[in-house]
Amino acid sequence: MSQGGGVIARFDNVSFEYGVNKPILEEVSFGIRRGAKFTIMGQNGAGKSTIFGLITKQINPESGDIFISGGATIAIAKQVIPRADLALTVREYFEKCFDKKVYDIDVKIDEVLEVVNLKGHEKVHDRIMKSFSGGQQARLLLASAIIQNPDILLLDEPTNNLDHAGIDHLTKFLKNYQKTVVVISHDAEFLNAFTEGVLYLDIYTRKVEQYVGNYFNVVKEISARVEKEQMKNAQLEKNIQAKKDKANEFAHKGGRLRLVAKRMRELAEDMEEEKVDVRREDKTIRAFTIPAQPELQGDLLTLTAVSLLKNHKLAKKKVNIKLKKNQHLLLKGPNGIGKSTLLEKLATSEEEGMVVKEGTRIGYYRQDFSTLNFEDTVYKSLAEGMEVSGYKLDEQFMRQVAASFLLTGDIIQTKIGSLSEGQKGLVAFARLVLERPGLLILDEPTNHINFRHLPVIAKALDQYQGAMIIVSHVPEFLSQIRIDETLDLEK
Repeated sequence: MSQGGGVIARFDNVSFEYGVNKPILEEVSFGIRRGAKFTIMGQNGAGKSTIFGLITKQINPESGDIFISGGATIAIAKQVIPRADLALTVREYFEKCFDKKVYDIDVKIDEVLEVVNLKGHEKVHDRIMKSFSGGQQARLLLASAIIQNPDILLLDEPTNNLDHAGIDHLTKFLKNYQKTVVVISHDAEFLNAFTEGVLYLDIYTRKVEQYVGNYFNVVKEISARVEKEQMKNAQLEKNIQAKKDKANEFAHKGGRLRLVAKRMRELAEDMEEEKVDVRREDKTIRAFTIPAQPELQGDLLTLTAVSLLKNHKLAKKKVNIKLKKNQHLLLKGPNGIGKSTLLEKLATSEEEGMVVKEGTRIGYYRQDFSTLNFEDTVYKSLAEGMEVSGYKLDEQFMRQVAASFLLTGDIIQTKIGSLSEGQKGLVAFARLVLERPGLLILDEPTNHINFRHLPVIAKALDQYQGAMIIVSHVPEFLSQIRIDETLDLEK
């Protein structure tokens, strides 16, 4: 594509690696035209966020060129608010989005909070960022990119933590946005509403394939291609085996037939080279079970009162909920009502009206993964998970569990802080398997996770035989999990 052909961003033979022997992209080339709305697809850890880092020049390629059209402005809505920014006020956080002082910043903040449907915004300018719920922080991250009115808007998992109203609001905004948008997301329905093309990262070839069409059409096209490749390989494998069998038969007969046998082997080798390297990254995690703490009986969790936020004020709500083994509770409510805060208090048992049976091990999946120590290696974190369960370290079993979550090779010796958000999620699930909890607390467990893994995770949660409390805004995911009781904080 030529620079004058309406292309706003282009990669020419770009290669990038994290440290020695950790190549992510190899001679990647693609172009994005002005005004296009693209999705980036690929397995957790394939390098989706790396492409954003290269576009914004936060990181530089090892080789190749990245062209951004002259004067084009770029803004990115990240997956999480940087820890260093959590102590800032909303006004300070938005001021950081601009190189120069903006004198009407409060007016701009009000306008953009309207866009992301963050109600009650006239009261938020002086609030500290960490005082907002996960869903409200997701809206602030979006707003911080939109307020810059960029020529290229980069959104990294923008629907994570958003409730239905938030996703609808964002979808409408993106449909009407006249400039270029590139999105990383695992929310298929959301993506299909506005996507015009897909950049597909293959974690094994480290290349990017470019597809045109809506999201569902592209996924169908990729699936059809994989099926075709597998069929071709199966036929070649059959022919290769036939040639090898013939070669062995002729070789034993001696004489001129040995030459025929040699030729047969050569043909078999040629066919081996013809085999297509099928997309191995279409692998899903293996089916797994989260074992429940065995010795527990009776009520594991009793709730008589819960705290929630209504009209920005803390209120107490009387409830009557008792969870025994094999009972699953869904916690519902809009962003900002206090679901995550309630789960955190349950995990630490630090509020009146909540009683967790003594001796109950709690497995807590936090949406920000802060139950994991980011300085630990995956190996150390999983070994610790086994110790929590009271079992002796069984390295072979631990590595088997890690492998079932695609945590193999170098990954197991990598620091958790260096992993992609999706890989952190897989570490968190692997830990739950090793911890064998009696009470499972899950806060938005679909966030950052590759959509191919979600049915496997849903099945494991559906079959979990301990007590479980879950928060999720993804109806398709929840429909696959047995829910015995629902607590709606809004009602």
